[in-house]
Amino acid sequence: MRFFVGMFALLGCLVTVPAGAAQKKEVVAPAVRATPPLTTDTQNLLLLDLSTGGRVTIWLRPDVAPLMVERIKTLTRQHFYDGLAFHRVIDGFMAQGGDPKGDGTGGSTLPDVKAEFNYLPHVRGAVSAARSDKEDSANSQFFIVFQPRLSLDKKYTVFGRVLDGMQYVDAIERGEPPANPSRIVHAYIAADNPPAYMAGPPAPALGAPVTLPGTASGPDAAKPKLAPAARKAPVKKAPAKK
Repeated sequence: MRFFVGMFALLGCLVTVPAGAAQKKEVVAPAVRATPPLTTDTQNLLLLDLSTGGRVTIWLRPDVAPLMVERIKTLTRQHFYDGLAFHRVIDGFMAQGGDPKGDGTGGSTLPDVKAEFNYLPHVRGAVSAARSDKEDSANSQFFIVFQPRLSLDKKYTVFGRVLDGMQYVDAIERGEPPANPSRIVHAYIAADNPPAYMAGPPAPALGAPVTLPGTASGPDAAKPKLAPAARKAPVKKAPAKK
C-alpha cells in the first residue's frame, strides 16, 4: 500500500497546469448593509416631550435594529412611556429611562427582545437598549449617551440617534436615582400627527412643615421605621461607568 501511495504522489507531481490557466480563488462577498431610512421619514422619528422644557427628535434605525425599533414604536403608540422618569442618570455618561417601576427592574408585558448588536457607535446622542447581564434581555428601557463611550459598541443595541433637542437631554436631572427625576411627558411617532410640545403640569408646591398635636418635633423626634427592602428582580441596566 505504501508503494502505491508513493507512486500516486509521484504522478501528482508530474501533472502540469496548462499555460495561462488561472487558479480559482474563493471570493467572499462583502456584507451588504441595509439602507437606513431618511432622517425626514416620519415613520422612523421618535418624539420625546421632556419635562426639562422641550421636544427631542430621535432618528430610529430599523435597518440595524428592526426588532428594537418595532418594540419602541409599539410601546410609544400604547402611551407606555408617557410620564415615566429617567431613573438612572450619570453625568458625562448617559440618561436611562423607560422603566414603569422607576428602579431599573421593570419593563413591559411584552417578551424580551433579542440582541441586535451592530456597527453604530455609542457617540453623543446615541440611543441604545438597556439590558441585564443576559444579552437577549432588552425590553422597554433605553439610555441616551451624553459623551462618547465606544467601549460599549457591539455589546448593547444602538437603535437610534438624537437629531434635535439634545439640550433637553443634557438638562435631565442627575442621580441614581435623581432626587427630583426628569420625565417623559409624552412620547410620539412623528407619523401619527402629534400635537405641538406642551409642558407637563408643574409640581405641587410644598407648604411649611406641620407638627401634629401630641407629636415630637426637632432633632429629638423619633425617626420613622423603614419597611424591609423588597427583593428586586434582575436590573435592566445600561453598563456601569468605567
